[in-house]
Amino acid sequence: MDRRPIICEFLGTALLVLMGVGAAVLAGAWIGNLGVALAFGFALLALAYSLGPISGCHVNPAVTLGFLLAKRIDVRTAVSYWVAQFLGGIAGAALVFWLAKNVPGLRTHGKMGSNGWGARSEVHIDMGGAFLAEVLLTFLLVFVVLSATHKLALTGFAGLPIGFSLAVIHLIGIPLTGTSVNPARSLGPAIFAGGAALSQLWLFIVAPLVGGAIAAGAHMLTHPPAPNAVAAEQA
Repeated sequence: MDRRPIICEFLGTALLVLMGVGAAVLAGAWIGNLGVALAFGFALLALAYSLGPISGCHVNPAVTLGFLLAKRIDVRTAVSYWVAQFLGGIAGAALVFWLAKNVPGLRTHGKMGSNGWGARSEVHIDMGGAFLAEVLLTFLLVFVVLSATHKLALTGFAGLPIGFSLAVIHLIGIPLTGTSVNPARSLGPAIFAGGAALSQLWLFIVAPLVGGAIAAGAHMLTHPPAPNAVAAEQA
């Protein structure tokens, strides 16, 4: 098996967390929620064009699950991507944590751009609302990724709708849960934040995967099956 796609998924996830979570932790006070949303969206847009031709630039276990259920990749590829993505998320968060520790007075415990509900939500959304929000927002992201990379999509423009959709998702989701829609993005910061971030982590792993699975089902109803899984994935 070619190792380059796996390396791309590790590197891409690490960079997405570094740029997106880094924007929230290191610059959030200056750029606000809009700036953080744009950081995530623009980072994914750039990565889609940089890594998309090699690995498909999933950089998200929920996206990979969507591709697997839509029969666009096989199980072996999916498992290797999941391992790379979770390790990449941890690596990216470690870099943010390292940088944060060099900023005097910057608090990381219980925060670190981690996701949460209740007292850890800007609007104090409850657990059920947080779960629903993450399912719906992940559904949008995965459905857009599957559709933008489908054989019927306009070739060469997949990165634009994918990046823009992630930015919009963050504009909605940051006040609710801090926006996960990506289990790997949630795992890394939670490890370094500790406390309630870890105890609430399960929701931000399960809900995005549920959203990704539903998106795969919807995509298969609206789009014809791809004749070549590898070609469709990397379109």
